[in-house]
Amino acid sequence: MANKVAFITGAAHGQGRATALALAAEGVHIAAVDLAKPLAYPGYALGTPDELNSLATDVKALGADCLTFTADVRDNIAIKAAVDATYRHFGQIDILFNNAGICAYGLAHEMPEEEWDAMIDINLKGAWIVGRHVIPVMIGQKSGVIINNSSIAGLRGMNRLSHYAASKWGLTGLTKSWAIELAPHNIRVVSIHPTGVNTPMNDGLAALEGATPQEIAERSAGNLIDVPWVEPSDVANMVVFLASDKARYVTGAQFVLDAGLLTR
Repeated sequence: MANKVAFITGAAHGQGRATALALAAEGVHIAAVDLAKPLAYPGYALGTPDELNSLATDVKALGADCLTFTADVRDNIAIKAAVDATYRHFGQIDILFNNAGICAYGLAHEMPEEEWDAMIDINLKGAWIVGRHVIPVMIGQKSGVIINNSSIAGLRGMNRLSHYAASKWGLTGLTKSWAIELAPHNIRVVSIHPTGVNTPMNDGLAALEGATPQEIAERSAGNLIDVPWVEPSDVANMVVFLASDKARYVTGAQFVLDAGLLTR
């Protein structure tokens, strides 16, 4: 994978950061995108400029190059500028990890319209916006891999998470449709579906519920394997495999990393 280029959204911390570092360790150069500021909704801590800057330092320490961009995935102009700058600098984009997303609780019939819209716009429309700018680059080079970070909620319904589940089911459908459209161009598209992951989002969601992450995990008690959650490195390892030539004939598929939750 040496000298390939990955475009990663939601890269400042959590799953995005872990994946950037795992790919960099394989010699992949990184274009890291993050909003890097708080949002009123969902109201917990998101990535920061310091985290984004330190990611670049950590990637370069591994021997790979790194560009960073502060951008909202809902902002078509900002995302186009980031993709264009990445292509000018590296001359290619081989991997897209559509990772940026939010999560929050709320009953479907009670949540304000703006909360529904924010969830769908960030988690689903944002992935589409990023893809619509990266895909022409991949078509031009006749190769590429797109990995959409969905969730177990993209394969089932979830209590008080209807907007989140709808956005993640949408990502699953987008994955399958892109796989059909892009196969003639030698571009593979897959989605991954983690259970809870030990990230700042995990902590933020628990705080909104007035609980600890451990209490939330015990309350849901869904994983067959006796762990409360998986680690960002587990997600990163899956992405590295799916982005590699070891998965060269894998496309249109959903990869579950749920410690057995869906089986239960």
